[in-house]
Amino acid sequence: MQIENPYLLFLGDAPDQLAAKTAHGIADWRRDWCLGQFRMDGCKADLGLPDMSIEAAAAEGAKTLVVGVVNRGGIFSDGWIEVLESALVAGMDLAAGLHNRLADVPRLSAAASQHGRRLFDVRHPTRSFDIATGRKRTGKRLLTVGTDCAVGKKYTALAIEKEMRERGMNVDFRATGQTGILIAGGGVSIDAVVADFISGAAESLSPANEPGHWDVVEGQGSLFHASFAGVSLGLLHGTQPDAIVLCHEPTRTHMRGLPDYALPSLGACIETNLTAARLTNPAVKCVGVSVNTSRMEPADRRRLLLGIEDSLGLPAVDAFQDGAGPIVDRLS
Repeated sequence: MQIENPYLLFLGDAPDQLAAKTAHGIADWRRDWCLGQFRMDGCKADLGLPDMSIEAAAAEGAKTLVVGVVNRGGIFSDGWIEVLESALVAGMDLAAGLHNRLADVPRLSAAASQHGRRLFDVRHPTRSFDIATGRKRTGKRLLTVGTDCAVGKKYTALAIEKEMRERGMNVDFRATGQTGILIAGGGVSIDAVVADFISGAAESLSPANEPGHWDVVEGQGSLFHASFAGVSLGLLHGTQPDAIVLCHEPTRTHMRGLPDYALPSLGACIETNLTAARLTNPAVKCVGVSVNTSRMEPADRRRLLLGIEDSLGLPAVDAFQDGAGPIVDRLS
């Protein structure tokens, strides 16, 4: 799919910054594609982009309104439909990565047809996948894994890819979620793949390649999250990673959305992921820990990172804030 930019990022009535993580990801990694943001009454998210009406954005040349909100259940709120329809009437395409499809909303489907606009449902694969074979493939692969959902797996993968490119390494970022696809221009929304084919889709996403080539694969979910562990396991088996990087958000008191489930220890999480990954690559190793320290004071974050390095014997960095150099140093 070829999604045209510049984008107008739709934040809707997002209740907090994390609910707009799709829009945040696009703004952080493709800011030059972003013309502005559209916020409804009550929206508590802000990307620091100009607030624009649909009409103003269209007049400034916006090509696509991107739904940048990720809500629980992945549905289009009734209050959003009028705004999305008005974007189609104004001459924009729509792109979204929710579980529900734009094309399945009658008003949007009709307006797109009437005005000759396109609807991009990036979460929904447009091809079928084979069942995984588990056969060893050439090339090298790194997968980001997490103690929880939404802890920085995508940002860490992008930071690692950026560092590797700056060093002249042969590398590709492989997107497995809706935001990553909008950033990379391609990929597979892995959580929309039928369960039996998740590992096969991961094999297809990171195919055989030149011996020195790295695929840096965006992880999803967590093996310790009761809601989403299945997709995490499928990625571990299908990507056949040579290296994993553990991603962690240290200020949480429980798994996101599951107050009865405590966060795992970093050591236990690394060992559990390595055990699962060894099914298809016995030589897999953990090469570092990426910690989202955005909510921490500088002194506290330094103390935490040094403590993790001392206890695990691995580099611990905030890959987004500080870069992924120490992690990439351990890749061979």
